[in-house]
Amino acid sequence: MSIEWAGWGLPPLDRAGPEPLRAQLEGGLRAAIRSGRLRPGERLPSSRDLARQLGVSRGLVQDCYGQLLAEGYLTARGGSATRVAATPAPAPAARPAIVVPERLEIDFAPGVPDLASFPRADWAWAVREACRAVPAADLHYPDPRGDRTLRAVLAGYLRRARAAVADPADIVVCAGFAQGLGLALRVIFSAGARTVAFEDPGYGQGEPLTVATRLGFEVVPVPVDEGGIDVSALARSGATAVVLTPAHQSPTGVVLAPDRRHALAAWAAERDAVIVEDDYDAEFRYDREPVGTLQGIAAGRVVLLGTVSTSLAPAMRLGWVVCPPHLTAGIVEEKRLSDRGSPVLDQLALARLIESGRYDRHLRRLRGVYASRRRTLVDALARHAPGYG
Repeated sequence: MSIEWAGWGLPPLDRAGPEPLRAQLEGGLRAAIRSGRLRPGERLPSSRDLARQLGVSRGLVQDCYGQLLAEGYLTARGGSATRVAATPAPAPAARPAIVVPERLEIDFAPGVPDLASFPRADWAWAVREACRAVPAADLHYPDPRGDRTLRAVLAGYLRRARAAVADPADIVVCAGFAQGLGLALRVIFSAGARTVAFEDPGYGQGEPLTVATRLGFEVVPVPVDEGGIDVSALARSGATAVVLTPAHQSPTGVVLAPDRRHALAAWAAERDAVIVEDDYDAEFRYDREPVGTLQGIAAGRVVLLGTVSTSLAPAMRLGWVVCPPHLTAGIVEEKRLSDRGSPVLDQLALARLIESGRYDRHLRRLRGVYASRRRTLVDALARHAPGYG
């Protein structure tokens, strides 16, 4: 049955439907008010009249009016009619259209792995293993540093694969590079640093520089040459923190030279400075063996940031911060305040993937795939763009 007054209609109540009659009536009235079919100040029928029109109990209509009065859609005073409130809830704002980028046949975007190569079967196995073995107590709010199992596994992996100095107590699991950098820079800023250096060329005007600027840092560019960052220029910049990519400089691809590594460590010790090492893409080298971390020779001065975004997939949102001991407590507290800790089951699954050897197997396979693609690209450049290959 339709309700009609003041030229307004309400859809009929569906007595055979799964939704209760009261909920149908409330929903219809809300929709009419939000859309403007019922206008501010307009008088509604009495509960008795509306109950008669609908063929429902008066108590149902009274409960419906009471709910909408409590939500602010209606107003009523003793001895007066129930009316539409003068300030009804606004209609939801129209959502902006989602622009889906055109899919490129060949995508040269940096920092993104072959997403089709994500090891789905191995990850599904690791998740099942994590769910099967996790103690019930570990499903409580997590340690902000990260799950103890993953931190122990990461410490062993980083010592073995990246020549890092890694103690589980100084590792903080985070949601990828961006969060790890933010945690580190906030603590460095709190400790008194005000000028941070970045490689030039480097991140351009990207997210890392935005994070630093918003925190209040003065950002200074330091040139990169064939040996990596110019440490003499860094010393002249006045910076007391630097963010760099020593294992595989982005975007030039150069590796930080051994003498520059030692010069950086000496600079940090002399200035009481902090080095933030972005160890991105370090697993993939095709012209030489991957070099170890800078953190391995200056563990007390280097914050080491790693992630599985390029080895597995960016959607994993899993990374780690290997902290100098004097910064560990501050970074742990920043992580706790940020999100109370990263998802435990994902951490345990990654730990199982690494422990089982499946992660290393995946990396070996990808190195072969990427090396073959790189050769194909270099050959194509040599043929079609000689001098640029």
